[in-house]
Amino acid sequence: MSSKPASFTKNPLKGWVPFWRLIRETKPSRSALAIALTLSLSSTVTALIVPLFTKNVVDSFSLSSIGVPQISLLVVAFVIQAVTAAISTYMLARVGQQVIAGLRERLWRKLLALPVTYYDNHQTGETVSRMTNDTAVVKGLITEHMTSFITGIISIMGSVAILIALDWRMTLVMLTAAPLLMLVMVPLGRKMHLVSKSMQDETAQLSGVLSQVLSEIRLVKASNAEDREFESGMKGIRNMFKLGLSEGKVQALIGPLISLIMMLMLVIIIGYGGFRVSSGALSAGDLVAFILYLFQIMMPASQIAMFFTQMQKAIGATERINETLIDTEEVLETGVVLTGANKPIVADHVRFTYESGGEPVLDGISFVIPPGKVTALVGPSGGGKTTLFSMLERFYTPTEGTIRLGEEPIDSYSLRSWRAAIGYVQQESTLMTGSVRDNIAYGTEREVSEEEIQRAASMAYADRFIDQLPNGYETEVGERGIKLSGGQRQRIGIARALLRDPSILMLDEATSSLDSESEHYVQEALRNLMKGRTTIVIAHRLSTVIDADQLLFIENGRITGRGTHAELLSSHELYRKFAEQQLQAQTVQ
Repeated sequence: MSSKPASFTKNPLKGWVPFWRLIRETKPSRSALAIALTLSLSSTVTALIVPLFTKNVVDSFSLSSIGVPQISLLVVAFVIQAVTAAISTYMLARVGQQVIAGLRERLWRKLLALPVTYYDNHQTGETVSRMTNDTAVVKGLITEHMTSFITGIISIMGSVAILIALDWRMTLVMLTAAPLLMLVMVPLGRKMHLVSKSMQDETAQLSGVLSQVLSEIRLVKASNAEDREFESGMKGIRNMFKLGLSEGKVQALIGPLISLIMMLMLVIIIGYGGFRVSSGALSAGDLVAFILYLFQIMMPASQIAMFFTQMQKAIGATERINETLIDTEEVLETGVVLTGANKPIVADHVRFTYESGGEPVLDGISFVIPPGKVTALVGPSGGGKTTLFSMLERFYTPTEGTIRLGEEPIDSYSLRSWRAAIGYVQQESTLMTGSVRDNIAYGTEREVSEEEIQRAASMAYADRFIDQLPNGYETEVGERGIKLSGGQRQRIGIARALLRDPSILMLDEATSSLDSESEHYVQEALRNLMKGRTTIVIAHRLSTVIDADQLLFIENGRITGRGTHAELLSSHELYRKFAEQQLQAQTVQ
C-alpha cells in the first residue's frame, strides 16, 4: 500500500481536511445552506414533540384526555415535519449539485490548462475518470447522505437532551452504546478508505483501457485483436469485482452490527426501565418516551454510520482530484504580447531529455531559421524532428540552451500570443466533432464571417468537395473527422491555418499519406498557405522540399548537415543515400 493510506490509519481526520477544503473552495451558497439547516432543525424539533405528547397520553390515559385540540396538534406537527423535511432535503440537494458543478468546472478548466507533459504521463481515460467517476462519488455523498447526516445529528442531540431531562440515569445507560459504535465504525472506516481508493484507481485504469481501445476500434478489428483487448478489459473488470466484494463486505457488516448494538440497548432500556417503573422512580409514560426516543436515535445513528463509510470513499476520490488540481498548469497570459514574428528563429545549443538523467532526444543543436523562408527538417525517424516541433510550440521547455525569436527568448512572450502566431498542419489533420464550418473556424479567437471561412476554404481547395457534401459547410464530420477522406481532412486543416493567418507555419509533411489526386490539391493549398511566411517543414519525402531555402539534417538528436538540396547532395553522405533511395523508389513506381 502507498504511504497515504498508511498515514490515514494513524490519523483518520487527516484525509478530511483536504476534502472539506475542496468543498469550501467551490463556494457553496451560504444562504441556501442556512435555510436548509434551519428547516432541518425545525423538522427535527417537531419530530421530538411526538414522544412527549405520547408520554402525556400514557401517563393520563382516558378517553376524555384525547380531544380535538390534542389530535389537531399532532396532525399539525406531522404536517410541519413533512413540509420542512421536504424543503430542507431539496435545498441541501441543490447545494450539493452546485458544489459538484463547481468542482467539475474547476477540474475541466484545470485539465485544459495542464501542459502536454501531463498528458504524456497520464492516460486519457484515467483523466476522464477523475472528471466523471471521482466527482460522482463526492456528489453521492453530498446529495444523498449529507441531508440524513445533518438531520441525524440534530435528532440525536435533541433526543439525548430531552432524555437527560427525563431521567439522567437511564440516559447514561443508553449512552454506553457510543463507545461500542466507535469500536465498530473506526476500523471499518479505515478499511473502506483503503478499498475505495483502490477502487477509484482501478476504475481510472479501466477507463483508460476502454478509451484507448474504443478510440482505435478500427485498428483493433483490422488486426483481429478483439480477443486480446477483451482480456485486457476483463483484467480490470475482475479487479474491480474483487474490490467491489471487499466494499460489499464492509457495508454488509455495518448495518447488522449497528442493529445488534441498538437492539441490545433496547433490551437494556426495557429491562432497566421496567425496574424503575415498578419502583416508582419512572412513570410508564416516561418509559414509552424513552423507547420512542431510542428509535429516533437508532435510525439516525445508522444513517450517520453510512455517511461516514461514504465519506471514506469520497476522501479517496478527493485525493486523486486534488492531485490533478495542484499540478502545475500553463500560464497563457504572462509575458510580452507578441505583435510581429517576422524575425529569425534561433536555437542556441538546445538540449532536451524527456526524463531527468535520460538519453537526450536533442543534444546541443543550434540553427537559424530565416524569416519568410522555407526550412526543412530531414533525417531518419527518431532523430528528434517532432520533438523540435513540440519545443517550438512550447509544449516542452529545453533542458539546456534557449530558443529565441530575434534577440528575445520565445518564453518571454505570452503563451497565448506565441501560439496564435503559429499555424500547424499535421501529417494527418485532426478534426473535432462538429460541422465543417466549426472545424475551419476552430481556435480562432475573433468573430469570423461566412465570407472569410469560404475564402479560406477556397484557398485550401476545400470548397471543391465541401460544396458537394449533403449539407455543405453544415455537414457533420464525425468523431475525429472519420466521415471525410484523408485529403479532405488535410484541406480543412489547411483552411483552418489560413483563417488564423499565422506568421510562422509548421508543416509535418502534410502530403505523405495521400493519393496522387488529393496530394495535388493539398500541394496547391500549401503553396497558398506558405506565401510570405516563415515555414518549417518536417520532410518525409525529399521530393517535396528540394526547393527549400534551407535543409537541416537531424540524426540522433544532432544536426549533422545544413544547406540547400544541392549542397547536401555534395557534402552529406547519408543525405545523398536518402536521396538516391527515394529516387530509385520513385523510378520503380
